[in-house]
Amino acid sequence: MFEIRLHGFLLWASIGFLMPVGILAIRMSNRQECGTRLKILFYVHVVSQILSLLISTAGAVMSVKNFNNSFNNHHQRLGLALYGIIWLQALTGVLRPCRGSKGRSGWFFAHWLLGTAISILGIINIYTGLRAYHEKTSRNIKPWTIVLTAEISLIAFVYLFQDKWLYIQKQGLILGDESVTPKQQDSSSTEKQKESSSEKC
Repeated sequence: MFEIRLHGFLLWASIGFLMPVGILAIRMSNRQECGTRLKILFYVHVVSQILSLLISTAGAVMSVKNFNNSFNNHHQRLGLALYGIIWLQALTGVLRPCRGSKGRSGWFFAHWLLGTAISILGIINIYTGLRAYHEKTSRNIKPWTIVLTAEISLIAFVYLFQDKWLYIQKQGLILGDESVTPKQQDSSSTEKQKESSSEKC
């Protein structure tokens, strides 16, 4: 029983938490031109994905060692596919071409596609894992299902909201004690560009 719970926790921590954190970090870095913040977000992405890979591998080893893996249910089959895709994604991360190089666009699309597939399949497999746990133990999984759904909803909201944050700021939203109008925002952006024009990334 302990092994089943630990397996579930490891895979949730890997695919249900660390991987989305890394995705959010790299998504937020797209708004950064250069500088320290861009580097921090990039390294948050890299470190969280490496930890996710190591933890999911530990969960995979544990499932092979301790469980009856007949692969006769969706959870086990999907889990096996996920382990392969996660390692393939890690390999594409290591083989990242330099910006501006010929294969960068193709690499970016493949890396994005694999990451999206892992996220969607991973979330589905966490739910199927909860269902398998219920079938094996007859324990109530409703609280965990609610918590997982709330977490996924929050992550999805942050993912979508941060994409629109700059647009919201330009609509004259009150920030702090001052109201920022689109004209002031554009003027402020122009001044910042002038100040940083001599600096290079």
